[in-house]
Parts: sequence; structure tokens; C-alpha cells
Amino acid sequence: MHIHILGICGTFMGGLAGLARAGGHSVTGCDANVYPPMSDQLRALGIDLIEGYAADQLALKPDLFIIGNVVTRGNPLVEAILDAGLPYTSGPAWLAENVLRGRHVLAVAGTHGKTTTTAMLAWILEQAGLKPGFLVGGVPLNFGISARLGDLSTPLPGGTKAPFVIEADEYDTAFFDKRSKFVHYGPRTAVLNNLEFDHADIFDDLAAIERQFHHLVRTVPAKGRLVVNMREESLQRVLAMGCWSEVALFGAHREEPGALRARGEPHAFDVLRSSMKIARVEWALLGEHNQLNALAAIAAAEHVGVPAATAASALASFENVRRRLELRGSAAGVSVYDDFAHHPTAIRTTLAGLRRRVGRQRILAVFEPRSNTMKLGSMKAQLPWALEDADLVFCHAGSLGWDPRDALAPMGEMASVCDNIESLVARVKASARPGDHVLCMSNGGFGDVHAKLLAALAAAA
Repeated sequence: MHIHILGICGTFMGGLAGLARAGGHSVTGCDANVYPPMSDQLRALGIDLIEGYAADQLALKPDLFIIGNVVTRGNPLVEAILDAGLPYTSGPAWLAENVLRGRHVLAVAGTHGKTTTTAMLAWILEQAGLKPGFLVGGVPLNFGISARLGDLSTPLPGGTKAPFVIEADEYDTAFFDKRSKFVHYGPRTAVLNNLEFDHADIFDDLAAIERQFHHLVRTVPAKGRLVVNMREESLQRVLAMGCWSEVALFGAHREEPGALRARGEPHAFDVLRSSMKIARVEWALLGEHNQLNALAAIAAAEHVGVPAATAASALASFENVRRRLELRGSAAGVSVYDDFAHHPTAIRTTLAGLRRRVGRQRILAVFEPRSNTMKLGSMKAQLPWALEDADLVFCHAGSLGWDPRDALAPMGEMASVCDNIESLVARVKASARPGDHVLCMSNGGFGDVHAKLLAALAAAA
């Protein structure tokens, strides 16, 4: 079958394209903006990419169009598909029908840490010999790809088979299906990692997102497992709406019957169940948020028969995901990092993790409010709080409908706002000095600012 994917360069749709190709389908796709890492991965798979959504793509005559949730009515290709009465579906629906059916699905949901935790869980199962399939919203360094089908015959406890680990997003499915993507997946193991307000473009308030999370809870069978962060009051409200599955708790601050908790620093800690040590994790990752991600992955892996000690041993060789505090290079004694952080809480935790690593050395935070929520200005008041661990802050204003200068005013001279990438690079270059750490944060390509900063710093050395 020939499949043509609209919005193919998103992390989810790009991974889906790889799965379709591995399943023997002919795959092409288009997107408004084609940028790494997904564009590189797709081209490596031999998938042809088309820039833009021109209606003349109907001439490709695919058997099916898969339409991503970034594509709306009014899009010329969508309008042409509808006018011609051609077959189309959403990415999650296609995935559920063609990949997930009959498999033990382990779904990782949460406002933060979905990608990292999904990659952790896939790596744990891989190291345990289960050969899982997976779809991660990024490129896990241990695998080098964001998706694979896995071994369809791998047996699991309880009579299930063929584990598939998937990042479970609460964003809506498509312009014609406004349910959250994760309601399509039918998991037997579901991780509820955390829950804050996000996606202000589609959700009115936190309660609306909690309701979607409960829709996910409703799909987990009685013999399934919910892995739940007990620190999150929002998740307790979700469970209070009704729960029909086993619940495994993690993240307790103190001894809690049956719950997993950590004792020690985020880079080296014991895993405790109640008061009993059951494993120890020693790894390269930083930050309490990753410590919690690890507990979630360990609890989920136990549901498919992987002992906690085996999971902890696997995490020692876990290399995280591209664009998660990823060092892109150094020039003139300045280190430049890339990170996907775009929600204020994610910005804060990423900066806190880097601060633990570098101590008193200066951190220059460079970010753009690019997510739909940030573009709407819904969380602009939280930015000074999110950026507290930085020594200097540089914001790319882009085409925002609000002025970040007002939001960052409480930071005084620590914060600078630039209207284009060129002036941003120039200002960071003028401010940086040997020993500094420049942390670039965006959920997009950020105008290749990392490479431009490294080139500018090298030229000035």
C-alpha cells in the first residue's frame, strides 16, 4: 500500500512513517517545514519528502492519506482530498489498527518527561531481551531511531505478547477527531507521569486535561496496570473519577506501602519499595525529574516481568534522547547545549539539572516561546520563575502576539529580548566568556541557532 503522510516531520508522524515503511508499505510525505532530526531519519529510510501542502500532491495517487494533527481545514491538500472523496485517516487510528492490535502496549503519558521515560522503558525491555517495538517522540541515542516494529512473537507473563512502548500524547488526534491521541492506543500498562496545564490552544483549563487522562484510564483493562506519580494532586483527581485496574504508585517522599521511591542523589540512588531496597541506579542523567522518570519506567517494566534490579542495571547504559540537554559542541571555551524544553516547568527542571552539573559556572539560557501554549501567552508570568537558575537570559521574540520584555521585566538586566536570530546570536556571543554554558531551549528548529552560535564563537576566538 502507498501511504502519503501530511505533517510527516513531526516526531510522532515521522516515527509512524518509519513503522509503515518497516511494515512493507510505500511511504511518502509532506510538511510545511522540514528540519532535523526527523528529516534526516526519514531520508535515511528512503522516504521522499515534499515541502508544503500543494494540492497537486494528489497526482501521487496514494492508497491512503494519513493526516497529522498540525494540519487544519483550509489546508489546500486537505481540501483537495475532501473534495475528491479520497480515503484518509489519522496517525493514531492507523497505528492502533495496523501496529498495536494484539500487542501488549505500554503507554507513557504526562505533561513532562514522556519522551525520556518512553525511551528509558524501551531500553529496559531491550536489555531484558524482550525486543520491544516502540514509538518515541524523539530519537533515543541508544537506538538511533525513533520507532521500530520489534519482535511480534515475544511472549510475556499473563499470556500477552509482543511489547510495544509508545509515547502517549494528550494533544488532539486530527482536525476530524478531537479526542486525545492516547485514547486510541489501548494500553495494558499506562504510565501517568505528571499532569499540569498545557496546550492552551485546545484545553480551557486543567480540569479539561484531567478528563482526557481519565478517558485513557477507562481504556486500561482490569488486568492492566496504571503506574501513577503519587506527588501529583491532579493525578489523584483523575483516579478519583474511577479506576478499574491495578495501580502501582511511585515518587513517595517517605515510606508508603507498596510504592516505589528513591533514596540518594539523582545520578546515584537506591530504589525502595516501602522500606526495602530492591535496586540501585547509577547513571549519567541529572535532575530529580529524571529520577522520577526512572521510577516510572522501572514500575512499568515490572508489569511485563522485568525485575527492578534488571531494569536499574539497564538504566546504567541509558543515553537519553536527542535534544535532551544534548551538548552540541564547544567553541572558545563555551559549551552549547540543545534542549526541547518549552513549558515553564520543563525549562526550570532542565536548568536545575544543568546547574547541578556545572556548579557555579555561568549558565546563559537562550529560549523561544514557540509552543502553542506559550505563543498564546498563557504562562508568560511563570517565565522569571522558570529561569531562576540562569545567570543571563536571552529570548527570541519571533512573531509573538505579546511582548516578552514585559514578562521578563522582573529579571532586570539579566534578561534580553531579540526580535531575530541574527541579533540573538550577536548578543549571546558578546556576553559569553570561557567556561560558560549556553543552553538553547525550543520545541522547534530554532533557526539552527546552535550551529550559528558555535560558528560565531569560533570566529571570535
